[in-house]
Amino acid sequence: MSRARSPESRRPDFRAVRAKLPEPLGAAVDGFERHLAAERGLSVHTVRGYVGDVVSLLDHLSGAAGRETLAELDISVLREWLSAQHAQGASRSTMARRTAAARTFTAWALRAGLLQSDPGPRLAVPSKPRKLPAVLRTDQADATMRASAAGAEQGDPVALRDHAVLELLYATGVRVAELCGLDVDDVDRERRVIRVIGKGDKERVVPFGLPADDALDRWLTAGRPKLVRAASGAALFLGVRGGRLDPRTARRTVHDAVGTVSGAPDVGPHGMRHSAATHLLEGGADLRSVQELLGHATLATTQLYTHVTVERLKAIHDRTHPRS
Repeated sequence: MSRARSPESRRPDFRAVRAKLPEPLGAAVDGFERHLAAERGLSVHTVRGYVGDVVSLLDHLSGAAGRETLAELDISVLREWLSAQHAQGASRSTMARRTAAARTFTAWALRAGLLQSDPGPRLAVPSKPRKLPAVLRTDQADATMRASAAGAEQGDPVALRDHAVLELLYATGVRVAELCGLDVDDVDRERRVIRVIGKGDKERVVPFGLPADDALDRWLTAGRPKLVRAASGAALFLGVRGGRLDPRTARRTVHDAVGTVSGAPDVGPHGMRHSAATHLLEGGADLRSVQELLGHATLATTQLYTHVTVERLKAIHDRTHPRS
């Protein structure tokens, strides 16, 4: 029995829509894409999302709104477009993302001389509810690592890699794309730190502990040499064919490992990142240090984890205090 597809998944392939745009609008999309990738240094995934949203906006401009040039893009067109998205069932988070994409595009178009004025700031940004992330308890994280270590005991190179991936994700709280982008030279095992290139090509240095170092040692000495190929390059983590590890494989690795622990929530690499941050704060780390370790642009993002720790403390209090 097939599952119903979300409005997001039903959206037409933006590349086909893009090809049908009038030439001036297509040229604007090309310029915006170059700006996002080259000047702002955004990830391929983020660039694709923003470009897809802008293509949808310009398709509305030239189709439903019946306008042919970017100079005719005004606040009424933006609002009509968002209203159509809402009518099609777009979620609040999707609406917030598309609003952000439109505002980023109109700001760029003004600077590029394609608009006389920027209608973007007049577009209200829908509030997006912030859900508290699912996190592992410290005992669940420990059980996950022990199960992974047991699987690596036989020396299978994939099992050694997966254990090193889990240990490093939990030890550092890095994003899965950052982990898969690591090269061998990005690891300083003498100082036990890794050099990470994060969002916006910002570099940071993140420490890791002895368990992660042990797992890395076994991967580098007994696992990686069995998977490495001529085309592997300097990639730290490799797939079974010798190429750089795909983030999707890393996600599956985390879900499978956590799934072996009874009662643990189903979390992936981002849940491991949430867990690392929460456990650091529960252990006494200050908020700004955690912000720096995680590579958050603003402290407000890191503050979400203080809510997680408070909720966990309240739950413990309710379970254990005689007068709760």
